[in-house]
Amino acid sequence: MASDLPTKDLTLLIPLYNEEESLRELHDWITRVVQGMSVSYEILLIDDGSNDGSWAVVEELKAKDDHVRAVCFNRNYGKSPALQVGFERAEGAVVITMDADLQDSPDEIPELYRLITEEGYDLVSGWKKKRYDPLSKTIPTKLFNATVRCFSGLSLHDFNCGLKSYRYEVVKDLEVYNDMHRFLPYMAKMAGYNKIGEKVVQHHPRKYGKTKFGMSRFVNGYLDLLVLWFTGRFSKKPMHFFGLWGSVMFLLGFIALIAILAHKFVALNKGIPARLVTDLPQFYLGILAIVLGVQLFLTGFIGELLARQAPNRNNYNIRAEL
Repeated sequence: MASDLPTKDLTLLIPLYNEEESLRELHDWITRVVQGMSVSYEILLIDDGSNDGSWAVVEELKAKDDHVRAVCFNRNYGKSPALQVGFERAEGAVVITMDADLQDSPDEIPELYRLITEEGYDLVSGWKKKRYDPLSKTIPTKLFNATVRCFSGLSLHDFNCGLKSYRYEVVKDLEVYNDMHRFLPYMAKMAGYNKIGEKVVQHHPRKYGKTKFGMSRFVNGYLDLLVLWFTGRFSKKPMHFFGLWGSVMFLLGFIALIAILAHKFVALNKGIPARLVTDLPQFYLGILAIVLGVQLFLTGFIGELLARQAPNRNNYNIRAEL
């Protein structure tokens, strides 16, 4: 596991799944680029339960290069768990993530490193401005990125680009789970790291194998975005959400019932024929609104009780202390 302080200048973190054909070429390319930078570095490979010969290639690379470190999962868990394990073990003052399929160019490493060390960015996200993907992938990607920009307030073009660089402190503060790797810049912003930049990077056509992600990732991505937005805003104060909407629903239902009863009372006083209150659909809608309002309000109370019991309820990111 990593120490509390970085022990190297640079960590290259590479999650992989069934990338046997590309690993040797990727390693040689990275080594050629990084050795020209005069920095201490490590190449951290996280095998996400590959069922081809990827791990054998990783063992081969480790045997001939002491800069290589590696972890192999027992089964396929996904990219987010692979990144989380890598973040926990990273020892570089700058951590650069990239995919193992050769679509991310290691030639981008020096500039991504410089933007963190010299320009003072907390996180720099790659932007594959010119992509070599089919329209069935690029169009949903553009829509997805536009949605994330709206929710996050970050003016990034490519949230899901695997090529990113981070300060050491950022990766140690982030917890990546489910498929949250798509929102790492947003998560960094919520953790208080506001100097987030973007760099146009090269995107290469896939040379070996095939993509590991299907169309379901876009649906899951929107659901994960809603979870991230909600927990970011209301995890420590659930009553502010459930209590507000519970009160609104209760008041709407109560006002509707009062209006129905007042109309019935006026009609009876004037001798005007009127339908039974229980025959009106508005009556049942009002009752439903009151019941839902009470349930939402109670959900807020339960959420507050759970939040008060959370062990990290008073954990805050402190920038400095004198």
